[in-house]
Amino acid sequence: MKSVKNGRDGRTRIIEGALRRFSQDGVSATTLASLREESGVSVGSFYHHFASKEHVFGVLYGEILDAYQAAFLAELVRHDDARDGIEAIVAFHMRWAGEHPERARLLISERPPRKHEPGGAEVAEARRTFFRQVSDWWRPHMKNGHLQPVHATMCYVLWLGPAQEMCRLWFAGAHTPTEEEIAGLGEAAWQSLRQRGE
Repeated sequence: MKSVKNGRDGRTRIIEGALRRFSQDGVSATTLASLREESGVSVGSFYHHFASKEHVFGVLYGEILDAYQAAFLAELVRHDDARDGIEAIVAFHMRWAGEHPERARLLISERPPRKHEPGGAEVAEARRTFFRQVSDWWRPHMKNGHLQPVHATMCYVLWLGPAQEMCRLWFAGAHTPTEEEIAGLGEAAWQSLRQRGE
C-alpha cells in the first residue's frame, strides 16, 4: 500500500532516508530512531519492512552495488581495446561518484556486510558474478599480452585505488578533481596494469 506522503511506499522512504543518514553520519552513528524520523514512517511500518538498521544497510548496500556494477560492466564492454577499457573505467568511476555522491560515499566509506550479516550473502554472490564478468573481458587482453595476469583484489587496487582516494578527498571537500587529473588517474591505472613492453 502506498503512503500518502509523496506517494512513495514505506520501504522506498526508509531506503531513501537511510541513504541520506548513512551517507551523512555513517552507519555506526545512525540510530534506528533517526532512520524512522528521516523516512517519516512509524515503528510498525519500519518493522514491517526491515528487521533492524543492519537489515536496511544490507539491502541498501546491495542495491547500490548492483547499480554500480551494472553500469561499470556496460561501460567496460563498450571497449575492445585494453587501454581504452582501463582508462574509460577510471573516468566512469569518477563520473559515477560525481553523479551519485551519497551512494558512492557509502560504497567507498562503509565496510560491506559480511556473509553472516543481513544482505551479506547476496553482496558476496554479486561480487563473484561481477568479477567473473570483468575477468571475461580481461582474459583475452591478458592472453594477447596487453594486460597483466593479476588477482582480482590486486586488479581492483591498481585499477581504482587512486581514484577511490581522490573520491575520498573530493567527498571531504579537500579537493575537486579536474578533467586533466582524472585522465592522469586513467593513465596511471594503465601503466600499473599493462604488461611490460606493451
